[in-house]
Order: sequence, then C-alpha cells, then structure tokens
Amino acid sequence: MKKNAYSRFLVATIAVVALAGCSRDPNVRKQKYLESGTRYFQKQDYRAAAIQFQNAIQIDPKYAEAHYQLARTSLQLRDWRAAYRELTRTIELDPENLKAQVDLGDLFLAARHFDQAQQHADLVLQKDPKNVDAHILRSNALAQLQQTDASLNEMQTAIDLNPERAPSYVNMAALQMSVKDAAAAEESFKKAVSLDPKSIPTRLLLGTFYARQQRWSDAEAQFRQAIELEPKNVGPRIVLCRLFLASHQISQAEQAAKEAKDQLKDSPEAYRLLGDVYFQIGDLPKALDEYASLYKAHPKDIQVKKNYVQLLVLQGRLGDADKVNAEILKTNPLDQQSLLAHDQILVQQGHAAQALDQLQAAIKNDPSNVMAHYYLGLAFNATGDSGQAEAQWRETVRLNPGFLQAQMALASVALKKGDPVDVANAAEAIISARPTAPDGYVLRASAKAFKHDQTGAEVDLNTAMEIAPHNPAGFTGMAQLRASQKRHADSEKLYEQALTIEPNAPQALQGLVAVLMAEKQLDKALAKVTEMISKAPENGGYYILESSLLLSKKPPEFDRAEAALQKASELNKSDAAPLLLLSEVYASRGAADKAVASAQEAIQRNPKDARAYFLSGAVEERRGNWQKAQELYQKTLQVHPDFPQASNNLAYLMLEHGGNSDVALSLAQTARQKLPDNPSVADTLAWAYYKKGIYSLAIDLLEEAIKNAPADPSFHYHLGLAYEKIDEKAKARAHLERTLQLNPAFDHAADVRTALAALQPA
Repeated sequence: MKKNAYSRFLVATIAVVALAGCSRDPNVRKQKYLESGTRYFQKQDYRAAAIQFQNAIQIDPKYAEAHYQLARTSLQLRDWRAAYRELTRTIELDPENLKAQVDLGDLFLAARHFDQAQQHADLVLQKDPKNVDAHILRSNALAQLQQTDASLNEMQTAIDLNPERAPSYVNMAALQMSVKDAAAAEESFKKAVSLDPKSIPTRLLLGTFYARQQRWSDAEAQFRQAIELEPKNVGPRIVLCRLFLASHQISQAEQAAKEAKDQLKDSPEAYRLLGDVYFQIGDLPKALDEYASLYKAHPKDIQVKKNYVQLLVLQGRLGDADKVNAEILKTNPLDQQSLLAHDQILVQQGHAAQALDQLQAAIKNDPSNVMAHYYLGLAFNATGDSGQAEAQWRETVRLNPGFLQAQMALASVALKKGDPVDVANAAEAIISARPTAPDGYVLRASAKAFKHDQTGAEVDLNTAMEIAPHNPAGFTGMAQLRASQKRHADSEKLYEQALTIEPNAPQALQGLVAVLMAEKQLDKALAKVTEMISKAPENGGYYILESSLLLSKKPPEFDRAEAALQKASELNKSDAAPLLLLSEVYASRGAADKAVASAQEAIQRNPKDARAYFLSGAVEERRGNWQKAQELYQKTLQVHPDFPQASNNLAYLMLEHGGNSDVALSLAQTARQKLPDNPSVADTLAWAYYKKGIYSLAIDLLEEAIKNAPADPSFHYHLGLAYEKIDEKAKARAHLERTLQLNPAFDHAADVRTALAALQPA
C-alpha cells in the first residue's frame, strides 16, 4: 500500500512539474493566447480576441501570426489605424503572408489610395498568379483609376479561376453597373444568388438593383425571401419598408413596419420602424403618437427619447421636448446630440442669444459639427441676422448635402430672394432623399411657378397631395398657386382643407387671411383666426396674426390687439417678437413710455436681438430724444452690423445734429447697398451728399425718392435746398412750396419760409 501511494504521489508530482514547465515555456503560452483569441474571434467577441492576441505579442513581439490575427480583429472593430499598423508589421515579419498583403491592399483601397492598392495586388500576383483575392483587389483598384476595360478583364480572370465563388459575381455586377450594362449586372447578381442562395447580403444587393431599375415587384420578392431566410434579422425588413416608400406604396410600408414591430419585439430598430415610416411620409401627428407610445414602453432606449424630442420640437411642444431632453442629459451630460437639441429648443423658445454663444463654442471645438452649424443658422435667423443664418446653412449642406432641414432652410431663403434656381436645387435634393414626403414637390412647384410654369407646378402639387393626403403642405401649396391665379374661391377651399387636416398650420392660416383680405373680407378673416385660436390655443403666432387684423380695422381696435399680443407673450415668455409688436402698438397710440418699456423688456429677454434696440431707438427718435436714439442705433449695429435700417437712421441723426459727415456718408452708403429701393434710404444718402457739397448726386437720389414717395415733405424740402445750391431757383421754389402744401406744420417750416423768401425775385 505504501509503495502504491508513493507511486501515485510521484506521478502526480511529475505531472505538476511538467505542467509548470509548460506554463513557463513562452512558445506554449503564446500559442495558448493565439488559440484563445481565435476562439473569441469565431464567437465575434472581437474585443476579447484583441486582448488575447496582444497578450501573445507581448510574449513574442515577432510573432507574425498574432500580429496578423490582431490586424483582422482590428478590421472588424473598424480601428483602421491599428489594422494598418498590424498588417504592416505582419508583412515585415512574414513577407510571404499573401493574405496580409491583400488585406493591406483592401485597406488602401478603402482609403482611396488606389495606386498603392494595385501595387499590393501586383506583389501577390507575382508570387501567386492564381490568387483570386488579389485579382479582385486589382480589378477594384483599376476601376477606381478609371481603367474600366482592364478592371472588367481582371474580374473575369478571378471568376475563371474560381467560378463557384459567389462574391466574385457580386463584384462583377458592381463593375457592370458602373458601365451601365444593367442586363449583364443582373445576370451576375443572379449567378451570385444561385451559388449562395442563403446569403442575405447578396439577395439584398439583387433587390436593391431591381429597385434602382424601378422593378418594384422583383425587388420586393428578393427582400421577402431574405426575410424568410432570417425572420429575426431586421435589415431586410428595413429595406422592404424603404422600397415601399420609394414606390409610393404607403399602406404597404406601414404594414411592413407593423409586422416588424410585432415579430421582433426586442429589436430597437424594429420597434422604431413604424414611427420612422410615419416621419418619412411627413405624417408628424402619427409619428409623434407612435413615439409617445415607444417612450412609455421603452424608457431606457435613448434613441427613442432623442427621436421623440425632435418630433415634439417639430410640433411646437417645446416644454415637453425640453423635459425629455433633460432626462437624456441627466444620464449623459456630454451627449452632443442632446446638447444641440437643448440649443435648438432655446432658439425656438426665443433664447437665441444664449444659444448663439453655446453653438459658436461647439463649432470652435468641432468645425465639422453639422448639427451645430444648422442650429446656429436657426439662432442667427431668430435674431434677424439672415445673412449669417444663410452662411451657416450653406456650410451645413457643404458638410452633409443630404441634410434635409438645411436644404429646406436654404430653400426658404431662396424663396424670399426670388431665386428659382436655388429653390429648384434644394427641392431636387429633398425629393431624391425623401420621395414620399410632400416638401420637395411643394418647393419644386414654387420654383416652377417663379418661372411661370404653372402646369408643371400643378403636377408637383397634385403629387404632394396624393402621396401625403394627411399633410397640409400640398394643399397649402396648391392654395398659394390658386391665389396667384386670382382664383380666390378655390384658394380659400384649399386653405380650409389644410387647416382641417392640421389646425396648427400657421402658413395655411396666414395664406387664408391674405386671400380674405384681398377680397376685403376683414371681418371674415378675423372670425377665422378666432376660430383657429379656439382649436390651437397654444399657437402664439395666431394671436399675433389676430392683433394685425385688429389693427387693420377702422378705427383700429388697440385694446384687443394689445390683449392678443400680451397673450402671445405669455405663451412664450422667452419670445421677444410679441413685445416688439406691442412696442409698435404703444408707439402708434402715442404711449411712448409704454413703447420704450416694452422694447426694453424685449431686450432683456434676448439681448442679442438687434430689432429690439432698433425699435427702442425709433421710439426715442419719434419722441425727440435724438441722443438716446443715436446710442440705441449704435447698439443695434454692435449686435448686428448688417442692419441697414439702423445704419440709415443713425446716419440721418448724425447729419441733422452735427455728427461726423464722413462716417454718416459711409453708413448711408451701406444702407443704400442693402436697401436700394427704399426712398427714405435714398433721401438719407442724398442728404449726406448735400452736406458734402455733392449736389448733383443728391438731386438724382432725391428725384428717385420723390418718384417712389411723392407725398413725403422731407424729400421735397431736401430737393428744394439742393436745387437752390445749383441756382435752379424755379425748381427750388416749386419743391419748397410743395413741402408746406403737404405739411404746413413741417418741422423745418420756418427754414422753408426763410428759403422761399430768399428765392423771391428782387
């Protein structure tokens, strides 16, 4: 017994010693790490695999196979720098590793270094002329180098070497599509599918090919087969929805999205799909309802919250949007998308000044931040700086041509400028990206209407109404077209339809009011606005519209207009616009103190809104406090240097009160460049020329101003003085007399009479 026990002890001891020896053998240890990493790689746990391969390299820095496997892992992790480093090191250690050479060539191809990609393919083919992967790499490189025939020949060689390899036919199909040989491309795709009928990517590529050919049923068949092959794979379901949207099969897209949501309940991409479909077709109320439901059902899904925030903003529910966005930032205070959404909400709430600083800081840290540029454009636009807003939106589109909201914003700018080319370009970009949404068609219709192509405009607007009958945009666009054709009854009906679809549709209500006002139906317009306020009581813009109608009455209903503007201000306490309008109402009523107080409150709400400073200056000027007015106009230009009305008024005050005439002339010239058709601006520049003794230029401008505004006594007064300076006494007398005829109590009436007395014949 003792002998047997001793024997067992000896065997166990030898085994332990042997194992200990193995564990100390670096070759064994590095091999163990390599094998472990390979197992993780096969399970697609690439981060764990990378750690094991790095452990092997730490034991043996010259272990070529570990470097290569780490390179492959880095490719899967999309860590391109690490992949390049490890592939380069692999080839240094093992120049005969042809797979590494091909992989490095593919990396160069992806980085658009096509010559280097070809060089690596050539190196492999020198050693192995029958290497299929190298022929494919060389073919792809040649294609990018515009050597089409050589590329096709190279790909055919790859197929001839291994005719049973499905990916080769996929590559060939892509090349054939590039030379517009659709028939050959289809055969190549079909061959790839026949060789690997269970390949989801191959079927999706064939389906996408059919979709590009608008062979909708063929494409649908491929996508449905892909779904049958992998029912739990959300990818084929997403492309099926996109197919239905592209082919304007809206109900089918909705049904496909519902099926995905029902059958893949735990897939975020699946349960979000229905809401995304509603958004794509422009049905924002349904999209909002769907995301409200998802927000409750999936409270931990951050993307649901982010999408919900954007929909709330688009529907004007800024308070709710801010609350949901705050939830995201509480969990992740550095989430860039949510920080930008916060800035967007600030802009919409009227805190544009605060948003400006934050957005400019974001762009300083990241100049290529597309969303920051877009929201900064909104902020500039909200503060009245349309030039800077347009510049930011153009930068947005430069960085991301597919950014639809920026395209829409630029289209809006182009519409205001009357530039049909820019409108049409933006419309085409939007239609291409969202063919099932009405916005692009409505914009394109506007561009066609600019060019007097009313038939073409009608076609696009009918398309907008057909594809999105639940969206007011198409009906509003058609109503605008009918209004331009003086078909007011038809226009009125279409605007009514738009408001029935969506009571909270400011553009439709504004258009309807314009039509009714053109027909001199003020009371009917006012009644309609009152009705819509009852249906959308939180829309501050409706109260502002109501106030403008009340002020149009004879006599104006100042009290009701004031109440409407105060209500608009209460609905959004951060919005300065109602206060600015209130200031104008008070000024019209002669309540200068109230006018100044309202404008000052607007400044406090948004200290970077130049309009508030300008309006305060205008009120002070009207009440005779020119020094204070001058300060406020200067402050306006500090906040917004490109504010021509402020430049004009400041120039005039300087000329009237002994200011620097050179500075005044420069200001007046700036205003004239921005407002070339404004008679008051022409008068200011003329007065500056008069003060400088350049009477001929002054006379030309004043004649132009009087032609556009013949009843302004100041223009006649200035022109009379200018004619007096060049000894045109008859003309001088005629304009000075006209000054007193127009306004016997003219501010400079005594000076006019003195000048007339001096012009009397001796």
